[in-house]
Amino acid sequence: MPRRARVLLPGATLHLIQRGNNRSACFYAKEDYLFYLEHLADQARKHGCAIHAWCLMTNHVHLLLTPTKPESVSLLMKGLGQRYVQYINRTYRRSGTLWEGRFRSCLMQEESYVLACYRYIELNPVRAGMVEHPAEYRWSSYRVNAQAEWSDLIEPHPLYMALSGEDQSRADSYREFFRYQLDPGLVDQIRTATNGNYALGSSRFTAEVESALGRRVTRGKSGRPRQASESGLLL
Repeated sequence: MPRRARVLLPGATLHLIQRGNNRSACFYAKEDYLFYLEHLADQARKHGCAIHAWCLMTNHVHLLLTPTKPESVSLLMKGLGQRYVQYINRTYRRSGTLWEGRFRSCLMQEESYVLACYRYIELNPVRAGMVEHPAEYRWSSYRVNAQAEWSDLIEPHPLYMALSGEDQSRADSYREFFRYQLDPGLVDQIRTATNGNYALGSSRFTAEVESALGRRVTRGKSGRPRQASESGLLL
């Protein structure tokens, strides 16, 4: 069965996840996280991807980004993956694959889902029971977005910038979102769309994406299609 093509459009924001092979660890020490982030920044600049939010979990990675070209994301992940796997294999005297095949992603309707996806990504360590608050987890963008720490990796999304005209005030407004947990239904929506490589948004939004790409970008209905009788009624 052929693999589903990714739903990618230049200038459209994307949530991306890449897992370790067989859900195995892909980060072992502080130096590994730092190496990954350094080369993520380098490859993002090289291939024209704006990184808005990120979280490095022990065995997988979340990114929220906007590419400038259709091929930008694939080139970013290819270049980053090659460098990181070479580093891990050399450092830990191992061989073979590190990642679980291709990354998964979903293109999202910006005004409805982008800020929610920021929170989805930065709350990952809390949902995993690793920390009680996202500020306690070092390997995410929370401290940049919610506490105004400096970063040469993060390029704020326009919707994040619209929260306020000043950096600290913007961070304060963003931090207010974390007083409440994300709705479980919204968490499931983001997770399902990302794992399925679908578009996430209203029916009008997904129809526009389908028109632009010339193919289906949402989950199809299960089961065989119903047949029409001679009278034209569905059987």
